[in-house]
Amino acid sequence: MPQFPLPEPMRRALDLAKTAADRGEVPVGAVVVKDGAIIGEGHNRPRESHDPTAHAEIVAIRAAAAKLGNERLEGCDLYVTLEPCAMCAGAIAHARIARLYYGADDPKGGGVIHGPRVFTQPTVHHRPEVYDGIGAGEAAGLLKDFFAARR
Repeated sequence: MPQFPLPEPMRRALDLAKTAADRGEVPVGAVVVKDGAIIGEGHNRPRESHDPTAHAEIVAIRAAAAKLGNERLEGCDLYVTLEPCAMCAGAIAHARIARLYYGADDPKGGGVIHGPRVFTQPTVHHRPEVYDGIGAGEAAGLLKDFFAARR
């Protein structure tokens, strides 16, 4: 199977995930892109900020919304290193993100293709296009190494 270079936003998300790991947070990074430019980024920081909602996706969405001065991120893409949880998937829907690109699957905590499958629910108001497996090997490796070091 041929190897393709990662899109630059996913490369940045992986770098942010490494930053999270260096700070003792679960290594997940996310970036929001509009018209080819990163307008918001973040990494997991619930422990650092004492905020259980400070997942990488939420941090990136908040930064992008502040930059645009709008809670709706129509026409924006979100790149994240791990399948979003149900909370983050709900935020993605509310923000009207156009496309979601993510790396590793999360069979235990995911909310997109695992668990509650938020975007398939009849009550969800917006469904982004979803592309999975982007940089999955590297993203999964970061998570595996992080948790192995703590056992």
